Amino acid sequence: MQQRTWGERIGESINLLLLIFIAFLMFFPFWHILAVSFSSYDHYLQSEFILWPKTWVVDAYDYIFSHSRFIRAIWVTIGVTVLGTFLSLLFTTTMAYAMSRTFPGQKAIMMMVLFSFLFSAGMIPTYLVVRETMLINTIWALIIPGVISSWNLIVMRQFFRSIPEVLQEAALIDGANDLTVFWKVILPLSKPAMATFGLFYAVGYWNAYFNGILYLNKSTLWPIQVLLRQIVIVEDKSALINDNILARPPAEMIQMAAILVATVPILAIYPFIQKHFAKGVMLGSVKG
Repeated sequence: MQQRTWGERIGESINLLLLIFIAFLMFFPFWHILAVSFSSYDHYLQSEFILWPKTWVVDAYDYIFSHSRFIRAIWVTIGVTVLGTFLSLLFTTTMAYAMSRTFPGQKAIMMMVLFSFLFSAGMIPTYLVVRETMLINTIWALIIPGVISSWNLIVMRQFFRSIPEVLQEAALIDGANDLTVFWKVILPLSKPAMATFGLFYAVGYWNAYFNGILYLNKSTLWPIQVLLRQIVIVEDKSALINDNILARPPAEMIQMAAILVATVPILAIYPFIQKHFAKGVMLGSVKG
């Protein structure tokens, strides 16, 4: 094993310190939100900036979880994320597998995919399409318009093309059809790809709010991000008001608690797919 020089060690130390500093900058605001959300009302009034609660209380969380509007928004977001991720992976993998094979019209379809990747129709034409397909004020308006990402489709196609063809040919010789080959040969070899793109799709669906603003006029269908926008940005004081609760925490504490609840679930997914993610981000980079 070759011994590292002093220059290499110093360079690695500088990179490590820089990464630790960047991680601290990203973690610091999140910790401040956590501290404020768990602080008592008196401590919040006395301190302009809180890094550690004097007394850990859950008043803000009791308040938001006692509100049916917040609970409903959470369930809407969970449903959209789970269903949307499943449909996106289903359509992306099946279309990418088909595009990795040779058939008449393949190049024309690929050109249309590339065109949609390079040029977007814009907000107004997309809204007209959603309206004419009667998706306004339905949960499907949050899923169908973005069910397939052109970029993910192209990268997934390149990944399928990198799988040795002899594996597919052996399955076909044994009597398997294309669907069986896809289900029993291609998908088991595509776990890193599925995990990576599943994460990308899930984060996109969980954090999406613009489609909810455009296509959902009923507040009962709002996902958590749209409701959070009303609480934090628009500062809609009626967004979370429960007349049955007399002791209402300060609006800022409610905002911090809502931000934390809306952020933690999607962050909790990362540790479970971390082993696939590092390999998955390199998909399609070897074979063109």
